[in-house]
Parts: sequence; C-alpha cells; structure tokens
Amino acid sequence: MADITKTRSLRSPKIAILPVFAIVTALGLAGCTTSNTTDAVIRIDKAQGSQENIASLTSVINANPKDPEGYNVRGSAYGRGGNFRQALNDFNTALQINPRFYQAYANRALVYRNMGQQQQAIQDYSTALQINPNYDVALIGRGNVYRAAGQDDAAFNDFNKAIQNGTTDGRAYHNRGLLYQKRNQQDKAIDDFSKAISLSPNAPEPYNGRGISYIALNDDDNAFADFNHAIELNGSVAESWANQALVYERRGEKDKAARSYRHAIGLDPKYQPAKDGLARVGASTTG
Repeated sequence: MADITKTRSLRSPKIAILPVFAIVTALGLAGCTTSNTTDAVIRIDKAQGSQENIASLTSVINANPKDPEGYNVRGSAYGRGGNFRQALNDFNTALQINPRFYQAYANRALVYRNMGQQQQAIQDYSTALQINPNYDVALIGRGNVYRAAGQDDAAFNDFNKAIQNGTTDGRAYHNRGLLYQKRNQQDKAIDDFSKAISLSPNAPEPYNGRGISYIALNDDDNAFADFNHAIELNGSVAESWANQALVYERRGEKDKAARSYRHAIGLDPKYQPAKDGLARVGASTTG
C-alpha cells in the first residue's frame, strides 16, 4: 500500500522541514521555542513523477482499473513529483472505488496541505480517523495542521493519542516535544526529543529541537553537542549552523559565531535568524 504520509524518519524523502531556532537577545534567550512542522511540505522527487514511472504505474491500473490501490500508488508518485492536480485526481478515483480507503484520504490531505487548502486537509484527516481512529499518520498529519494554525491544544491531543496508541513514528514525539517546548516545559520536551532520536537516529531535527531546550535550561554543552551532531547528520541545514553559532555567541566567541551564521546564510540566504545573529555579533554577511 503506497502512503506518501507514512515515514519512520523525521526527514522523509517526501517531506521538507521548516526551520527551528530560538529567538535571542544579545547573549540571552527570549521565548525559547521552535517552529518546526516536520511534514508540512512534500519533498519533490522528480523521478517519482517521471514519464517512465507514471507509465509503469498506469499499465498496472489499466490491467485492473477497479483496484483503488493502483490509483493510490500512482497518486503518491504524482504527489512526490509535484504534480498535485494529477495526484488529487487519482486519490479521488481511489476513493470513489473504495470510500473507506483511509490511507488515500490521508494522502490526499497531504496534497491539500501543500496546495494551501488546510481546511480540506483537516477534513480528509478527520475522515481517515473516522474510519480508523488509531491511524497514526492521520493523527500526526492533522496535529501538524492544527499546530501550524495555532490550535496547540488540538494538536497536542492528536500527537498524544498517536503516542498513547504506541506509534513508532518519531514525528509524534518530535512534534509533541515542540509543544512542550513552547509551553516552557523543557524537561518534558527533552524527553520527547530523545525518544524521537531513538526512533529516528539519523534525523537532525530532534537534535536541533533538544538543543534548543538545553539552551533554555542554560545547558550549553549538551546543546552544542546536539547542534554539532545535527550538522554531522546533514550539513546542508541552515538551522543547524545557526544554532551552533548561537552557542558560540553565548560563549563570547564572536568570530566563530559569525562564521557559522555566514555558513547558514550561504545555505539559505533568506534565513532570518542567521541574519539577526550576524547583526548581534557585529559582523557582515560577507566577512
């Protein structure tokens, strides 16, 4: 069964991650929270939507046009390839054939989210959960929509239910950790980020999240270790370099902080936290 929302890694090949960073003043911390969503955006993989792949999947559908799974698989490929309209068409067809195909509802919800149609996404996630109340993908997906909309309590309930149901998807712990972090319940946040790390050890996001909570507790050494490990896992994430720079800044090592902030900007020229950090340490973007 193809499911473009299901992943055991916080860094799914389908999902792009939004930045995580604590807003700081001079050498202090103000409002230590992160704003990561973990699966709001489909990571485009043009190979999935290639003519060859689509033609192969179409031949499967032509051989058995009444099988909804074929349309769900091809819809997933279209979605990963960035062809959202075609993806919707296939998920719609799958659901016409089998209105209780809850995985297709969740897949369609993710496409709606990427098209900016958040209410439709919530409706589809909710329909999937009416059919299968324990479907962790839909709980986590809907929770992320709620969290992005500022409905933190509703989001927390969805992540919490997925965890209570025994999910092994690290995103549930990571996202609940973000909410604990926002509530300044840093010890609980650290526990959740640690659990997410145990489930998704190659994902940099929970290391960044846990590091920010360590910063809030003035545990700069553990924060620095987490940010450095996030960089080791994936050196192309601007957030990780900016977080590393934050520790250098707090230590008074302005030259090192400036280098890391500049590296973050080199990875993402629009990454505002790194620009703000450079301004705080009195450096230019071109040092």
